[in-house]
Amino acid sequence: MTHPPANLPNVQRRGLMLVLSSPSGAGKSTIARAVLERDPDIAMSVSATTRSPRPGEVDGKDYHFVSVATFQQMVGAGQFLEHAKVFDNYYGTPKQPVEDALASGRDVLFDIDWQGTQQLGQNARDDLVTVFILPPSLAELERRLHTRAQDSAEVVAKRMAKAGDEMSHWFEYEYIVLNAEVDRSIARVQSILDSERLKRNRQVGMAAFVNALRGQ
Repeated sequence: MTHPPANLPNVQRRGLMLVLSSPSGAGKSTIARAVLERDPDIAMSVSATTRSPRPGEVDGKDYHFVSVATFQQMVGAGQFLEHAKVFDNYYGTPKQPVEDALASGRDVLFDIDWQGTQQLGQNARDDLVTVFILPPSLAELERRLHTRAQDSAEVVAKRMAKAGDEMSHWFEYEYIVLNAEVDRSIARVQSILDSERLKRNRQVGMAAFVNALRGQ
């Protein structure tokens, strides 16, 4: 099922940045993939990272895989909207592709943590929409981490230990989605996106459109 176009005919709209954050295993990546598949007007932000690719990941599509030295050079050149160190690896959002998308009326989806979200808030507050995804319980969170079989037992334990700190930042977000049932959570995130697109300040071409309707 595809989603109808986000832009009204003949009305220019500035894109928005939709941030999904959660502790690892709470479901933000699953929700993000579903929104991307259903909605043609939003694209995933491709982060740069110093971590090694996981099986099946493609450089330039899933991440830009770079060395620590290259990453630090990009930081020094001011090329990131946000960057952070997470689980011994660096992650960052290249600035220019996002700016180009927003200016053309395209939305950009971010799968980042609370540190990155804070930085985006400092650098692009007016374009930002933030959603925090919570698991229904810690037991379910741990079950999901083991089920996806991407990490060792040691890494799962580390992610669980950090989950409490990550969830303590829930109040910094505009929207909270409790992901007990994934299809319902996807629908709620899509509803948030649709509503935010209709905000007056993002409809940058609306004044001209209304004036034309009024014959002015």
